[in-house]
Amino acid sequence: MDTQSLQAFLAVADTQSFSRAAEQLHLTQPAVSKRIATLESQVDARLFDRIGRRIALTEAGSVLLPQARQILFTVEDSRRALANLSGQVGGPLTLATSHHIGLHRLPPVLKQYTQRHPAVALDLHFLDSEFAYQGVRDGSLEMGVVTLAPHPVEQLHVVELWRDRLCFVCATDHPLAAQQRVLSLADLCQHNCVMPGARTFTGSLIAQRFEQAGLELPVSMATNYLETLKMMCSVGLGWSLLPEKMIDHDLVELKVATAPLHRPLGYLVHNNRTLSNAANMMIEALEESRSE
Repeated sequence: MDTQSLQAFLAVADTQSFSRAAEQLHLTQPAVSKRIATLESQVDARLFDRIGRRIALTEAGSVLLPQARQILFTVEDSRRALANLSGQVGGPLTLATSHHIGLHRLPPVLKQYTQRHPAVALDLHFLDSEFAYQGVRDGSLEMGVVTLAPHPVEQLHVVELWRDRLCFVCATDHPLAAQQRVLSLADLCQHNCVMPGARTFTGSLIAQRFEQAGLELPVSMATNYLETLKMMCSVGLGWSLLPEKMIDHDLVELKVATAPLHRPLGYLVHNNRTLSNAANMMIEALEESRSE
């Protein structure tokens, strides 16, 4: 059972498509099909059911899937451990970050890092924080720099670096902007809001605050991109909660009678993964940014 066949198997299982798996692996579709056929011959079982254009794992494929991930995880971990012996900082570093952190927190870190370690091939993925967590857990990502989950996640080492204060904001011509008094959460619920998706870490953090007050958020529109939320809020589509760093002349910060709301930002790696020298140097750079 060779690693190339296992990589092809995982790519097809994850994308549910031979053509998309081929694109991901930079192979032709016949080459992917051949690797799957070889693997099926080795395990003496069909791994995928092909029903029209739909691809689904068979029972044998479902049994093999976690084992294949673990095998490739162990192989890559061994390669990193051996490469680390040289002490050189180079090779690939697969890192995921959220769009907001990638735009507002990481640029100075990445600039300094690439200047110090030009031999590192940085593979940067912009993902929702929740998907970054999954990628680090399953081994497809070496580390993530994202909004942190509100609870510990098994197998992951998580370190908080920064805290974003979330501010209640609205457009300058929104009815709430004319209020001179301190508002209550109930006052806000009389007007539509635009919010992060309910399943995001930030969205669930905000929803929890209102649930604790026995209120339901009047969400008219939702998006996981804070820059898009800022635009929708600034043109009057609803009030919102945004990081303090994003407030500008297009928005008015509202005074609301509730405790300050913060979201933690930081990095995460797998507890059982041998980090590459490149990843260790990235962690060092991130820690320096916290002290600064």
